[in-house]
Amino acid sequence: MKETPLISEDLLKLLVCPQSGGKLRLESDRLICEESSTTYMIQDGIPIMLNDSSC
Repeated sequence: MKETPLISEDLLKLLVCPQSGGKLRLESDRLICEESSTTYMIQDGIPIMLNDSSC
């Protein structure tokens, strides 16, 4: 049985790291920037990509 991804492939293709502009890859329950190695959690199918300073 195939596991359902946390976010769609179409959305993943559109998203970039807000810090570096780098490409993101899906790994388990988080997105990882290939350029800066920054990680972003996914909660209820929504990537949490805010900086601490913007919260």
